[in-house]
Amino acid sequence: MQTPYQPPYALERGFKPRGGGAPMHAHDEAQLTFAAAGMVQVHTEAGRWLVPAQLGVWIPAGVMHRVEVLTDAELWMVHWEPAAAHAWAPPAPLDRTFALRVTPLMRALLETAFGAAAMGQTTSQKTELVVRLMLHELTATAHAPTFLPMPTSAAGQRIAAVAASDYRNALGVNEVAARAATSVRTLSRLFMAETGLTFKLWRQRARIVQAMDRLGRGKTIGQVASELGFSSTASFSCAFRQVTDMTPTAFVGAPG
Repeated sequence: MQTPYQPPYALERGFKPRGGGAPMHAHDEAQLTFAAAGMVQVHTEAGRWLVPAQLGVWIPAGVMHRVEVLTDAELWMVHWEPAAAHAWAPPAPLDRTFALRVTPLMRALLETAFGAAAMGQTTSQKTELVVRLMLHELTATAHAPTFLPMPTSAAGQRIAAVAASDYRNALGVNEVAARAATSVRTLSRLFMAETGLTFKLWRQRARIVQAMDRLGRGKTIGQVASELGFSSTASFSCAFRQVTDMTPTAFVGAPG
């Protein structure tokens, strides 16, 4: 008797309640997770990715990560066996975790694949071609600026903790360094070396990632601007655009 064909990929779709998630773990397969609705946050040793609705995150095989569900979320996940991902992807590397804006083509591919799965056609030739094409689209898709790299040294982590808790940006850099028991010179050197960002840029991105979290939980733009210490919604919108290349209004109004 002939053994049924087992494709080197799998499709998974599920609802995750707010507060849920998964502890630190790794997959034998590469994984694309698309947030069809809601918002999750993915943590790795390198940092964390905020994944609001209509964005996705790519996690290569073997990468340790944990998932935090920030709001009720509907997630679509595609898994590839490493050999298939390597053979089917174009030469551009897919060996690092990244968040991505889901292009209209990627959205159409996901809808086609999951529509086929709902009809029991996961192993069809068409579905396999669609899943292959997803890998090509991944290499051509711009990374979404929702990644916050984290410093790795003990001193860098102390600085990050002080800065992250000062979400209104009330502390000057001298005070941040003092509270982290280090110097401004060390602070500046560590952040560039360990995150690839100046401390000023890291702090701005951390603040905007926090803003995206709050907007995703349903707070208004005005509320978030006030809570994060911006002088006006206009100044908040300007800072938000500098980090994300989109306005808070566009982020909140992204189609679901």
